[in-house]
Amino acid sequence: MAVFVALGAFLMTLAGGWTAQRVTDRRHLVLGLAGGLMLGVVGLDLLPEALKAAGEEVFGVPAALLLFVAGFLLAHLVERLLAARQVAHGAEEHHGRAPEVGLTAAAAMVGHSAMDGVAIGAAFQVGGGMGLAVALAVIAHDFADGFNTYTITSLYGNARRKAITMLFADAVAPVIGAASTLFFTIPEQMLGGYLGLFGGVLLYLAAAEILPEAHHEHPARSTLLCTIAGAGFIWLVVGLAGSG
Repeated sequence: MAVFVALGAFLMTLAGGWTAQRVTDRRHLVLGLAGGLMLGVVGLDLLPEALKAAGEEVFGVPAALLLFVAGFLLAHLVERLLAARQVAHGAEEHHGRAPEVGLTAAAAMVGHSAMDGVAIGAAFQVGGGMGLAVALAVIAHDFADGFNTYTITSLYGNARRKAITMLFADAVAPVIGAASTLFFTIPEQMLGGYLGLFGGVLLYLAAAEILPEAHHEHPARSTLLCTIAGAGFIWLVVGLAGSG
């Protein structure tokens, strides 16, 4: 089931890359909705499950929450390191183009997508409802992943063929990540910690990348409404799963 659901992430990533070549004026609405879905999954489903699974406290703070903060900071650190490298290399390259920087950033996106797949598989080990909720968040933001992977690869002067290659690698990565969880069962405590860590990364992507990008050129009320609708939809899903 996890691998089958991960195929949705595969298709959504390709859709994001395809859209990157044909940007429309509705992209901000899609990103706004994706940000709301991600926020809802982290706050309403991922963290509660992580706290249940990883019950230990470290100096009075639940381990899952510490890993949640660590995941947020880790994503921030990776982004800052990539940004610093882009500035350093861009200053040395002709016309500010540094193809290897684009490939490095795209490779980081591929690695992140593989961990998305692991998160889907891990969530399905908790339960079907949890798995579907996490998969929904992953699939939603994989549109942006595909869009950004293609854009950042081509932005730094790489040939279209390389951009498409990195896009395809990014699309396949979550399927491979989800498939890997079929060969092992993650212990409950470790699973809770991982879900906490992943929640921090997911929240950073939503708050620092997806939502700012959605409002960058289109600070429209409709974008905000899409974000609220995304979070509300996850609340509905969690409520229905709990009552069932």
